[in-house]
Amino acid sequence: MSNEKLYSSKEKAEMIRVSGVHKSFGELEVLKGVDFTVYENEVVCILGASGSGKSTLLRCLNHLERITTGEIHIDGEVADKRKDDKDLIKIGHEHSQALCMELGMVFQRFNLFPHLTAIENVMKAPMLVKKVDESTAKKEAEALLKSVGLFEKKDEYPSRLSGGQQQRVAIARALAMKPKIMLFDEPTSALDPELVGEVLEVMKQLAKDGMTMIVVTHEVGFAKEVGDRVIFMDAGVICEEGDPEQVINHPKEERTKAFFSKIL
Repeated sequence: MSNEKLYSSKEKAEMIRVSGVHKSFGELEVLKGVDFTVYENEVVCILGASGSGKSTLLRCLNHLERITTGEIHIDGEVADKRKDDKDLIKIGHEHSQALCMELGMVFQRFNLFPHLTAIENVMKAPMLVKKVDESTAKKEAEALLKSVGLFEKKDEYPSRLSGGQQQRVAIARALAMKPKIMLFDEPTSALDPELVGEVLEVMKQLAKDGMTMIVVTHEVGFAKEVGDRVIFMDAGVICEEGDPEQVINHPKEERTKAFFSKIL
């Protein structure tokens, strides 16, 4: 189906554009021609069954995986352009890194450094990658931990934090690099049910603050409440895309109808 754009390019700047993206692992084709655009300040939620290619798509956006064929643009610049596993445009390593730094990523697992405190986890990347001085990095890390409700836990090690608290530190750590776009890969799937809400509240506040976000999630309520647009993926393709209310409650495609009939 053709993309249903809720923002026109005249209203909002393009932050991410994905065109004809395929991704194969050997003989297994996981992405089979994906096209979509994300605009500034937009929250796009990607839903679909496990194995539909959602997480692989996010990993391709920030170069954790290289696409097989297609194009990815980030903030108006070509980040990847390939065909049959070969580069069609040579993008220098430094330029590629700079584009990837526009993207903050939060994973299913928190991946915090266990030997560092919460504040040290948040400070580390700005100091190492951006050469921010320690005093500035600490001040900014304290502000970020306060924003996710964890200032009082700043000197605790990850082992002394709950799963929800660790995920909030991980969000603060991603924000410390001052990305223009945040990618969330099922950020609540590894949490106990009672801890999900505290992480979603932080994400809701980010959306209210105008952060551009792509969220792979199974949290349908969050997608309806916060998402500007929902993309439903199945078997490596986008089956349906549009307003969350329409896609979730009144889907047009049979595969989408079947999926939501089972989980709602």
